[in-house]
Amino acid sequence: MHCKIKICCISSLEEAWLAINSGADALGLVGKMPSGPGPIADELIATIAKTIHPPIASFLLTSEQSAAGIIAHVKRVHTNTVQIVDELVEGTYHEIRNELPHLKIVQVIHVTGRESIEQALQVHEQVDAILLDSGNPKASLKTLGGTGNTHNWEISRELVGKVSVPVFLAGGLTASNVAEAIATVQPFGVDVCSGVRTNGNLDIQKVQAFINTVKTL
Repeated sequence: MHCKIKICCISSLEEAWLAINSGADALGLVGKMPSGPGPIADELIATIAKTIHPPIASFLLTSEQSAAGIIAHVKRVHTNTVQIVDELVEGTYHEIRNELPHLKIVQVIHVTGRESIEQALQVHEQVDAILLDSGNPKASLKTLGGTGNTHNWEISRELVGKVSVPVFLAGGLTASNVAEAIATVQPFGVDVCSGVRTNGNLDIQKVQAFINTVKTL
């Protein structure tokens, strides 16, 4: 089974189908964020999500930090997965599950140091997957993904070995480094945004190069 491939920051129906037809397993649709690339209106997320069917996963990236806010955001857009890009500070994952039993919950952990392993161990039994990224939620202007930067893959590898759920790896991946990233971290899936774009637009040659590289491993 090949490493799953998620193409993030999808900005239109055209981009969604370009990614799906190229072999993506999941698409990321970015809601309102404090910073970073790719936010689109909830109405557009809903329109795109409506066209994505299993086995393709549709991920809503939400910066909401309360269970109620996350539930409301998912209900506006109807994706089958939610990617919580900041920590949950109000309410519980259990509340989200009760309200939306078919929803997959993916918690982002920003790998800033070894403390990220502890963060993952605190939440892994309550979520369906973890996604490791290179943001800094503690910065004065939060970066919650889409940085185009890699992080310490050795820490990510150790984290993958300790948690009991699938782990996606994001952060600065491109066709030229994704093989090394997968060999080092052994993730369930990889997630790419800026690494398959040119001037902000999805670049079919970069998408195909990235996907072909992953699928030949």
